Amino acid sequence: MAMPIPSFHNGEPIPLATVPYLPVREFRAEIVSAVRTGFALTALFGMPGENGRVQLFGVLADSTAGSLSALRAEVNEAYPCLTVECPQAHWFEREIAEQWKIEPQGHPWLKPIRFHPPYRSSRVAHLPLPGATEFFKVDSDEIHEVAVGPVHAGIIEPGHFRFQCHGERVFHLEVSLGYQHRGIEAALVGGPNKRTIHLIETLSGDSTIGHATAHCEAIEGLSETAVPARAQVLRGVALELERLANHTGDLGALAGDVGYLPTAAYCGRLRGDFLNLTAALCGSRLVAAWSDRAAFCSMWTQS
Repeated sequence: MAMPIPSFHNGEPIPLATVPYLPVREFRAEIVSAVRTGFALTALFGMPGENGRVQLFGVLADSTAGSLSALRAEVNEAYPCLTVECPQAHWFEREIAEQWKIEPQGHPWLKPIRFHPPYRSSRVAHLPLPGATEFFKVDSDEIHEVAVGPVHAGIIEPGHFRFQCHGERVFHLEVSLGYQHRGIEAALVGGPNKRTIHLIETLSGDSTIGHATAHCEAIEGLSETAVPARAQVLRGVALELERLANHTGDLGALAGDVGYLPTAAYCGRLRGDFLNLTAALCGSRLVAAWSDRAAFCSMWTQS
């Protein structure tokens, strides 16, 4: 990176004052330069600033050192987009434009992602509806467009998928979400409280442990709470079981989608083994009991 920016580790709290402020063009140049040298842009988001302006925060990950670094800038109506030179920023900037009504100038595709009113709602002129927006198209008589959803056969979030296909070759897939909002973000304001961990657990049914662990690590970091080694081991086991169940389930679903049923059935059986092992360990096949703070505490004290 072109300038020294303090680094920290995942779950480690740092004072907000230590996150450097940069002019927006330097902020952009630092991120683009870091990504070109191997960093990953793990987050790019907005927060309220002073006098109606918005603070942009960028978080970069160095996988070699296992560390993170953060920087910020302040913007108002527009700023030069990162996406053209840093494709990792594509969806982040679409979300920033939607949430804060700030234009990343030069962005190639500012289609909404979440389809909910922006935080600076006084500036809303028109709120588009999911599915009632433009989709990427390939202009050719040989291209077949396939539309799937938003209503699906499984118990999954509503989502629309638009495929551009040439025979069996898929040129492009566009995913459109935002059909359903449960109000969890607003419900978390004012916490943490007794309901917070249960809301975190239900953010995504197949990532209960992942989200709950991230939440616990954030609270523990901010409260300077030391977690026993036994608890860290239990979390690691729970995370790995959840990952194995999800990955084998997804591999089976991919096989089923292309009509290869033997692999679909075999992966389903393997996923069942992981879920049954989880149930034997914590009493729940879908690991919700394991991610509860009370369940963690009870396991910490067991010999």
